[in-house]
Amino acid sequence: MNILGISAYYHDSAAALIKDGEIVAAAQEERFSRIKNDKAFPKESVRFCLAEADLAIDDLDAVVFYDKSFLKFERLLETYYAFAPKGIISFFKSIPEWITEKIFIKKNIRKELKSIQPYNKRKLKLLFSEHHLSHAASSFFVSGLKEAAILTIDGVGEWATTTICKGEGNQIEILKELRFPHSVGLLYSAFTYYLGFKVNSDEYKLMGLAPYGNPDSEETKRFAELIKTNLVKILDDGSIFLNQDFFSYAYSLKMINEKKFDTLFGVQRRKPDSEFSSQHLNLAYAIQMITEEIVFKLAKAALQQTGSENLCMAGGVALNCVANGKLWEQKLFKNIFIQPAAGDAGGALGAALSAYYIYFNKHPGNSGNPGMKGGYLGPSFNDSDIEAIIKKYIPSYKKFNDYKDLCKEAAKLLSENNVIGWFQGKMEFGPRALGNRSILANAQYPEMQKILNLKIKFREGFRPFAPAVLIEDAPHYFEMDTPSPFMLFVYPVKETERIKLPDNYNSLSLYEKLYCPRSYLQSVTHVDYTARVQTVSPETNSRFYQLLQAYKELTGLGVLINTSFNVRDEPIVCNPNEAFECFSNTAMDYLVMENYLFSKELIK
Repeated sequence: MNILGISAYYHDSAAALIKDGEIVAAAQEERFSRIKNDKAFPKESVRFCLAEADLAIDDLDAVVFYDKSFLKFERLLETYYAFAPKGIISFFKSIPEWITEKIFIKKNIRKELKSIQPYNKRKLKLLFSEHHLSHAASSFFVSGLKEAAILTIDGVGEWATTTICKGEGNQIEILKELRFPHSVGLLYSAFTYYLGFKVNSDEYKLMGLAPYGNPDSEETKRFAELIKTNLVKILDDGSIFLNQDFFSYAYSLKMINEKKFDTLFGVQRRKPDSEFSSQHLNLAYAIQMITEEIVFKLAKAALQQTGSENLCMAGGVALNCVANGKLWEQKLFKNIFIQPAAGDAGGALGAALSAYYIYFNKHPGNSGNPGMKGGYLGPSFNDSDIEAIIKKYIPSYKKFNDYKDLCKEAAKLLSENNVIGWFQGKMEFGPRALGNRSILANAQYPEMQKILNLKIKFREGFRPFAPAVLIEDAPHYFEMDTPSPFMLFVYPVKETERIKLPDNYNSLSLYEKLYCPRSYLQSVTHVDYTARVQTVSPETNSRFYQLLQAYKELTGLGVLINTSFNVRDEPIVCNPNEAFECFSNTAMDYLVMENYLFSKELIK
């Protein structure tokens, strides 16, 4: 049975294709269009999925969209009515898009599919999943767990913003849901906006900024109390009530009432790309801490509702790796699985899986549901694709016939503090580069974090980098007792790797904290002694594992910096041409594509 899942029209459009429950291909449209968080119908992603599976549209048993637009439109109309006349300008701006694109979704999907290839309209079965069911299915049905509590948390779907579900066998039952306008995701996005970042794109920047705040300061404590007293009421089960006097997302194109935020906190909204004050840093810490409290209470409620020792998570808030790490530390659950493409892109996969298991009533085999294949579900390229780049640019390069020799050479270059673009196999599905579209560097070199941010990624200097570590070595460097193949959990760095901080550390400025020696793995240790760890095993990524082994044999350390192969505000590279252009236009020293090593020394 062949099922194509699609997400589109809001942000992070994607397509995913499953055959008999197994994920054959999945990709986000931004990787093809080169438009960050592209919301357009994922034509190129669909083309890729069909080609990868060697299928035509007529071979599909169903095409499934990841949510129900009519329910969203109902929510839109009811919300504008409830807040009238406040939202009149926003109403007249949004309605044309709904009329032309979103209401007549069936017609538009059929039209877009026809532009990809001809097909028999009568044969096409078009289905629609609910938004949070798609999220739940995207996690549970690939987790390998026979039963689990499922927690989905995001901005908003149709009406739901958070759900607690129970997954068992081939069924998912929604037990509780929190409804719009009360939303953990929108609360976090409101502060993303207030602190000068882009909503639905930069929430991870806020997460990375939060540890620069001073947890012991009276100001941080006061901010947290102001948020809980004035903005959000948190109940014991994790459900929340947002005071709409301070927010405007329900009826306008802005997230918040800026004047009321400014008055409440005594701070003005930070302008994008401006400097951070200590107030901004402490406010970031406060909202991150409150988000963690809500997530923990929701998880506890999910445990009480289901009695399961397993938890599956999805939705944009499930990408908050800091909250995930602290949730794991609580040991509420024996197993926690988080969908690596937890945002709307993963909804495409969840839509296909929900149709397969629930609508078509298919059952997992004795070994459980097929997994995520390490998240490596996108396009791959062969030698002829890379040789076309060589003919086009005439670079300095060397081809290795033995992959072990390539790994030895790359390990030597990395040990000498060179930065390498690493392009191998299938592109990752989800926002994290996991060793196939990565930029790699020496985690021990203290200056590497600064070099990568300013000279290669061209991004904000405060941003941390993640370590990729041999799975067997992870417990030696990090306080962790479980694999983390998708880089979705933050763990403390071991005491043995830490350098004692000065007594006045918490009172230092952002960059004083950043450049203060704190770890023997300085460039992957965040300012709070934590790291967003990726464990690498031969089962999930044998090539990347071999490189880490070669690096360990040379240096004694099985850890490297692993960051996504892109520059600021651009999607991760997809094909060899994009990889080579990114390499050429940044301060990267070397590029490895499959068995080819490129150098800048003789590039013409």
